[in-house]
Amino acid sequence: MTQQQTGFAFPSGVTEPEYDLWSDGVDIDPTGVFSELSETDAAWRAKARKFVLNEVKDDIHEYWDKADYPLHLVKKLGDADLLRDGLKIEGREEMSPLAAGLINMEMARGDGSVATIIGVQGGLALRSVIYCGSPKQIAKYGMPMLAGELPGAFALTEPTHGSDSVSLETVARKVEGGYAISGEKKWIGNGSIGGVSIVWARDEEGKVRGFIVHQEAEGYRATNIENKLSLRAIWQAHIRMDEVFVPDEDVLPEANSFKDTSRVLFATRLGVAWAAVGHATACYESAVNYAKQRIQFGRPLAASQIVQERLARMQSELATIQLLVMQATKRDASGQLTGPQASLAKFTATRTARSVASNARDLLGGNGILTSNRVARHFADVEAIHTYEGTETVQALIMGRNITGISAFA
Repeated sequence: MTQQQTGFAFPSGVTEPEYDLWSDGVDIDPTGVFSELSETDAAWRAKARKFVLNEVKDDIHEYWDKADYPLHLVKKLGDADLLRDGLKIEGREEMSPLAAGLINMEMARGDGSVATIIGVQGGLALRSVIYCGSPKQIAKYGMPMLAGELPGAFALTEPTHGSDSVSLETVARKVEGGYAISGEKKWIGNGSIGGVSIVWARDEEGKVRGFIVHQEAEGYRATNIENKLSLRAIWQAHIRMDEVFVPDEDVLPEANSFKDTSRVLFATRLGVAWAAVGHATACYESAVNYAKQRIQFGRPLAASQIVQERLARMQSELATIQLLVMQATKRDASGQLTGPQASLAKFTATRTARSVASNARDLLGGNGILTSNRVARHFADVEAIHTYEGTETVQALIMGRNITGISAFA
């Protein structure tokens, strides 16, 4: 009914405007740390950003809301050669450690679940095959993983051994023609979607070994973990294995101790730090855009001193972790990065990203809890990366041991 029909004058300002929180008009490089990227590294970053804008931006919040996995993106990421996480693959264009970090950053800037797809598929599963597999295994499993045609999972974490992964209890018993694996794994990304899982288990001699396990194998049962608050657009599984047969040809020949497992994990730790930078970037640029567009008390939020102080603090925190991960990546590229330095990068980047996300969520007020408004998803997702690949406490213990020379584990 119109105003004339009702005789009632509707007040102005009832309909809230739509906010463009994805605008590229925000300076997200306050110290110019990315201004001198090589042409190749800059091109990888641009490719990742283009992928996010074309394939992720418009509907990812719907997948996130429904806890649905956009499985079609795995193949598209493979087609774009974005699943590699810096691995050197014969016949493929060079992807430096910095390029891999920038890709992780841009993907997390778009969405945490999509960034995790790369971390699981390329950073962990594919890397396990490339580092520890035979040439035949690399051709049979690694190349389809790289192409996004074969989903890959990294099955290390157990229900009762999260950060204490050295104490894993999954066992691999030698049988004729292979091994029979029994045990449970939890929080395994891609562990339930019909591909292969790289399962880490102890053999009868107590050695930690790596096995390529087909998810359709008899005795392999995987259920998706429900009621997650974070990373809702990728499925993590609780896996139960009861005498799952793995033929000798699917045993990774170079995976014979936890040192081999750690080699894979070490190579991915900086990726998590870069993802934290991506989440912080998304929250910061969303907060700046919102502060300029939101009218409160007759003026933009950005005209308030307290808002400008908060944005300045967020910019300072973002710049800090950008510089930190860039320096750590330089050391990684030269082969000088140490375990404690990687832990420092992960520890600082994720806890700082939490601070930026918290400020952004608060600055958006009630709009900050709407998943369609971008910040809420990053606010939730950064909680997951703060935990996985080693909790803050574990990273602190690694750093503390390096600082004092005394191990405080256990």
